Amino acid sequence: MNRVRISQKDEGLKRQRELTRIGRSRLRERNKVLSGFEAWEKILKQKEKILKVLGGTEEDWQDWRWQFKNRVTSPEVLRKILPLSDQALWELQEVSKVYRFAISPYYLSLIDPDDPDCGIKKQSVPSILEILDDTGELDPMNEAGTSPVAAVTRRYPDRLIINVTNMCGMYCRHCQRRRNIGEVDRKTPREQIKEALLYIREHKEIRDVLITGGDALLLSDLELDWILKELSAIPHVEIKRIGTRVPVTLPQRVTDNLVKILKKYPPIYINTQFNHPREVTPEAKRAVDKLIEAGVVLGNQAVLLKGVNDNPVIMEKLNHELLKIRVRPYYIFQAKRVRGTMHFVPKIEDGLRIMESLRGYTSGLAVPYYIVNAPGGFGKIPLLPQYLIELSEEEAILRNWEGRIIRYPNS
Repeated sequence: MNRVRISQKDEGLKRQRELTRIGRSRLRERNKVLSGFEAWEKILKQKEKILKVLGGTEEDWQDWRWQFKNRVTSPEVLRKILPLSDQALWELQEVSKVYRFAISPYYLSLIDPDDPDCGIKKQSVPSILEILDDTGELDPMNEAGTSPVAAVTRRYPDRLIINVTNMCGMYCRHCQRRRNIGEVDRKTPREQIKEALLYIREHKEIRDVLITGGDALLLSDLELDWILKELSAIPHVEIKRIGTRVPVTLPQRVTDNLVKILKKYPPIYINTQFNHPREVTPEAKRAVDKLIEAGVVLGNQAVLLKGVNDNPVIMEKLNHELLKIRVRPYYIFQAKRVRGTMHFVPKIEDGLRIMESLRGYTSGLAVPYYIVNAPGGFGKIPLLPQYLIELSEEEAILRNWEGRIIRYPNS
């Protein structure tokens, strides 16, 4: 009996040493990737440079309207802030003739000017690859074909989307709705919003409504208040969701008045999109804190982007940083095959590899669902690595996170 106990203790100690080795190895790798908190000093230096170029003050910086009005939309202005060669400037000018770009001063400050491979830059600064792409589709999700009335997209029995604006604090280069960006900022006409609300009232099976765009939080406070009030007055609408990248690209938009409005209409869930650890900054945390104060529940819907975050270490670090600011990693979306964005689309194997690297190696809270959106508007399809090897009436043969084969009784 004593020998058995000693053997068990030895095995336990051996196991602990192995777990320590794995944990420390992954910690070393994560420490090589800087979060926005860890890069904050350098970000502040970029902020000073941007304010000087744009002629702004600290008070301006904290004003979301100034941020929005002073989005960088000119290749020539961008060159004053970021190092761009003559070739890079020419390419940017050519792309901007086809696809609009706009970067908030805040998000621009997150770009590392010394890193030519910066994931923030890739998301915000146009690439010549956008106009070389002729394989993607304008509307791969068939939003036009799944719209029962203007401004509504419906793909599921109990929920739908209201598209309320084309405005964004920063036009992501991987945007799935770049066909809607156009040349001018505009909100959806109120008459179309009223049509959407009428459709919801008439369809009592709709219990969940997502307000999105563009960025839904770039509506005026009055407009947002009106929409939330109207939805809250519909008895069968149980929850309201808001799609926004404001905490990531324009955190100054989360004002005290916005918080007061959101507080009035619980429950509200916000789906945001942090794609890289460098986006998790003190200013983003302040915005998130205020949203939580309003009673909002926050989840993150990252997009898996080639060259930005298609790396197990980056994705693990991102999810850890999000949990620290109380944002739950919810989805990792496979990038959609939109025209002009195909250089961002990774292999599905890359997404599965990331999921494999998260499960077991970090807490379940930091493991989102990996989702492929079915082309044609047929909804989300969750993908997982294969953990079930064989199933019979007697037993299941399973594989754990380390690759160990486990026999589990099934009778």
